[in-house]
Amino acid sequence: MKPSESIDPAPHEPNRVCDVVVVGGGPIGIETAIEMRRNGIDAVVFEAGPLGHTISWWAPQTRWFSSNDRISIAGVPLNTIDQAKASREEYLTYLRSVVDQFRVPVETFSKVDKIEARPDDPRRWQVRVRSKWIEASAVVLAIGGTDHPNRLNVPGEDLPHVDGYLREAHHYHGRRVLIVGGRNSAVEAAIRLHRVGAKVTLSYHREELPETSIKYWLRPEIDGLIRSKAIEALFESRVTAITPERVDLDQILPDGRHHTLHMHFDDVLTLIGYEQDKTLFKQLGIRMEDPGGKPIYDDETMETELPGVYVAGTAVGGTQSSKYQVFLENCHVHAVKITKHLLEYGIGSRNTEAKTQAKPSASPELNRQIEMNPES
Repeated sequence: MKPSESIDPAPHEPNRVCDVVVVGGGPIGIETAIEMRRNGIDAVVFEAGPLGHTISWWAPQTRWFSSNDRISIAGVPLNTIDQAKASREEYLTYLRSVVDQFRVPVETFSKVDKIEARPDDPRRWQVRVRSKWIEASAVVLAIGGTDHPNRLNVPGEDLPHVDGYLREAHHYHGRRVLIVGGRNSAVEAAIRLHRVGAKVTLSYHREELPETSIKYWLRPEIDGLIRSKAIEALFESRVTAITPERVDLDQILPDGRHHTLHMHFDDVLTLIGYEQDKTLFKQLGIRMEDPGGKPIYDDETMETELPGVYVAGTAVGGTQSSKYQVFLENCHVHAVKITKHLLEYGIGSRNTEAKTQAKPSASPELNRQIEMNPES
């Protein structure tokens, strides 16, 4: 061989071989794995955190916006003791039960940090989890879209008393808390912290809270708390700097003048939405489009432009703005679409048409209801 000739890299020696690697152990990742395994496809789920990681960082006792039948998966009913919408704790319990019921192989706290095509076979994929390599015919990226809190991009944002998540409400008792934001997360946090005895101030950059994007059962209460001055609302205000001693805000007064406020708070919660971690998309070279850097994929199969690499769940929406279009309740069909496409490629059992549709994740009637009247 001449010195100038390149040598193709050798494939990694796999520690494990399966049909499909599902990246992400949230509801749709789990549902997709179940649908595949029902059809004879050996699917393994890898989750960087605990099962249902995104839901697990919700504040305790946070309730879903969607009804229980719309967020149930794999045909397993989701029931609550009082028939109310499921709480964080109830839903995490439900996810654990579904995984146990179907014996889904899920490896938690196992972050996928690299995905690459096998050098000698571009239809085979090699996935690195920690120091181990898993080889598969396909990869499903069910990575969600709310990985990191949006930033204010102001000085002092990384101070220890500033947080992009609402923690255990008890922590804030007797404390002065500034909540930045004006939609669901911020409004729910304001109400809950007021209830536990925090002195709450709400900073929102518009003239009033939005008519939509707030859970209907929260709106009357937050309006009443603001009217009665139990919660101080600083409308048309923006945080400009944070120090250990104070927060600086710029507020537009009714006459149009700008007014600078210097206020002391013990805690600052920046509840202004979340962004997707696009590391794996970029690493694989998956093309994305605006708004939000949505991955480009085939809507009939959920396959990206890379053969054998699929997207599922809210990952298809990229980083969504306050007006979400993609949420759990309208993603159930992804599991069936991906499974059907894999079966057509000869991965899994034969006589696939009947098996794929044997236990649909949601009935056609419910799918129509979701399409016509989304709750999220």
